[in-house]
Amino acid sequence: MTKRGATLSTSDVRREAVLDAAVTEFAKSGYHGTPINTVAASAGISPAYVFKLFPSKVELFVGALDRCFEQVERSLATGAARTPDGDPGQILHEMGGAYAELIADKSLLMLQVHAQSAADVPEIAEAMRRGLQRVTDYAKNRSAATDEQVQHFMAYGQLCHLITTLGLDAGEGPWASILTAGIRHVKPPL
Repeated sequence: MTKRGATLSTSDVRREAVLDAAVTEFAKSGYHGTPINTVAASAGISPAYVFKLFPSKVELFVGALDRCFEQVERSLATGAARTPDGDPGQILHEMGGAYAELIADKSLLMLQVHAQSAADVPEIAEAMRRGLQRVTDYAKNRSAATDEQVQHFMAYGQLCHLITTLGLDAGEGPWASILTAGIRHVKPPL
């Protein structure tokens, strides 16, 4: 859990900067393709200080992934707040819209994609499971939806990932129309 909103020490400020940089840099080239030096340069601190805050590259990646899922949950809460007394399906619909807005900036989305591709690293696989559990539990508890509705919501989220990652739209042909029908996704600015 981050300390956003509280007075932060210098090391806390640097930790936040490193996590923000890690999300951005790991989203570009993944766990295996991103050196700590790149994250450090993006955060404006030395690689040695990054290692002081995060003793290993995997701990840094997991920290970035945890940050990602914190932001996802906040986004779902924002969506749910749009219909405080709505029915479960409407609450899930609004959560989905808020998530689509969040991943218009592909950094969080691509971090999740790269995490899936690095799931052979046990700590990363566990962080993905923990994040998916967090999102699933939040969607279930906040919406009071059925298990089937929550499964449908999560499945559509994964389809939204695919559509957003590939920049698909219905204009690419009938096959793309089938995949994109009814899926809200925000196109990134050109």
